[in-house]
Amino acid sequence: MPRLSAETLDAALALQLTVAWAGEKNSRPPRLGWWRTDILDEAGARDLLSRLTPRTQEWAALEAVREAARRVDERARLRSATPDRIVTLFHFGFELDEQLGERLAGHKRSVATPADAVGKLWGLTKQFEAATFEGWCKKIGPRPKTEDAPEGRRLVAPPADPLELARAFVSSLVPFTSEYPMPHARVER
Repeated sequence: MPRLSAETLDAALALQLTVAWAGEKNSRPPRLGWWRTDILDEAGARDLLSRLTPRTQEWAALEAVREAARRVDERARLRSATPDRIVTLFHFGFELDEQLGERLAGHKRSVATPADAVGKLWGLTKQFEAATFEGWCKKIGPRPKTEDAPEGRRLVAPPADPLELARAFVSSLVPFTSEYPMPHARVER
């Protein structure tokens, strides 16, 4: 896979970070409840991160909640007989996942805040409201046709472009469910 542009990587990261934020369960008030974290909650783990990593605490908190989302996503993928053939918002395959990780690490090393770096692209708001987040998901792009599968919502005709695929995954989160619906696509390897 060729190296993606910084703008494309930032857009994909913004989608991942927003969904990771929205999926937190233990925040006050709770969000969608897909992962048992409160990392981005001021009274939760973010307080600890601000003491442990004062210079990068915003990035560290976003990276941690992204990792929590990635792990829930991974458990859902492992329900498949062929988890290595499934791509999701949090698992695009080794090469693209590496590029996203490197871009996030670069942002952590920079002086830019997350809001400065990717804030124009994400859907994080001061207070979570499901209706507002649903509107953001729908605005990201048209909801593609999906089928229910044991692993989650499978996109019937996934776009080939990685950023368009990420947008399709986000728009496929609607309607929300009590468990992470894991929008995904099957790929031939």
